[in-house]
Amino acid sequence: MKKKRLIILGSTGSIGTQTLEVVRRHRDRFAVAGLAANSRFDLLARQIAEFRPAMACAGEDHDRDGWQRAARRCGTVAAFGAGGLARLAALRGAGLVVNALVGAAGLEPTLAAVTAGHDVALANKETLVAGGELVMRAVRSKGVRLLPIDSEHAALHQCLDGRDPATVRRLILTASGGPFRTHPRHRLHAVRARHALRHPTWRMGQKVTIDSATLMNKGLEMIEAHHLFGVPPRRIAVVVHPESIVHSLVEFIDGSVLAQLSVPDMRLPIQYALTWPERLPSLVRQCDLAALGKLTFHAPDAGTFGCLRLAYRAIAAGGTLPAVMNAANEVAVAAFLEDRIGFLDIPRVIGRAMRTVRRPPLRGIGDIRAADAAARAHTNTLIGG
Repeated sequence: MKKKRLIILGSTGSIGTQTLEVVRRHRDRFAVAGLAANSRFDLLARQIAEFRPAMACAGEDHDRDGWQRAARRCGTVAAFGAGGLARLAALRGAGLVVNALVGAAGLEPTLAAVTAGHDVALANKETLVAGGELVMRAVRSKGVRLLPIDSEHAALHQCLDGRDPATVRRLILTASGGPFRTHPRHRLHAVRARHALRHPTWRMGQKVTIDSATLMNKGLEMIEAHHLFGVPPRRIAVVVHPESIVHSLVEFIDGSVLAQLSVPDMRLPIQYALTWPERLPSLVRQCDLAALGKLTFHAPDAGTFGCLRLAYRAIAAGGTLPAVMNAANEVAVAAFLEDRIGFLDIPRVIGRAMRTVRRPPLRGIGDIRAADAAARAHTNTLIGG
């Protein structure tokens, strides 16, 4: 059997390292053609030594001479920065590009991969939030597949597989609710980064964990689902499900609801994307419903967690406003992680940026870059950074 050649962008992060766990489990199925990381370069060097990719990319600020020597010893071509990332994403002979980058930096490598005719397994929410119109247009033009890695969208993909979109009434995204789902607003004034990073269910990177605590992750996922599945935002709902066993649901026009259930382990949606349309044994333990006992659901507190409302507002307006919202969120989350703003300041700052940043109409990638840059500059000014 010919091995599928993978390019993994963000290989030293949470999704990237779990992707490589899946590769190790199925070495007869996969080969690693490329790796990229912007941090933890010692781990990246070990990954290169283990998987011997044809090409690897490090961040712009990394020691070029030392990095090139280390890569050369493994027969790997070394690349750097955004330009190197785009070249790696478009590398010839790849069967699938896994985009596990964090933030808006994931958009242009996704476009490079799609333009090169590669299928993409997408864990980078911001690709579709900031540039969903452009990306989906390119996907259709090139006839490639965009496979979701987020557990929620992987669940929707499985529930919708082969079904007529006209029969769908609603997509229902589940949210763990994060560590503060039962907190009244007055208790959130004292929240600091160390509290918000204690996610009760998932093992994720810092930025994604904060987005989970603010419910911005559900707003971003709603925008993703809109682009991935062509369902208008008014027909995409969010419910809080603390057990994180039901990963999403599809409600059909006849009243039937299909759900995908599994233990909360990202290696399952990662493997689903890598092996689709096949299914293989995985590293994930089985879901024991009897042991779970009960599954609970309730509506999100959109009044306390205002980021969800902001995301619906952004996608309703369309154009470059989602890119503005995304950039402002990245800046605000970084400031919160550095204890420069409070938890409740995150939606306040994002909302002000969305109201006041001038944004160009969306005609191409340059307009997204301009909106992103303007939003970052303005948000930093609002914060005082």
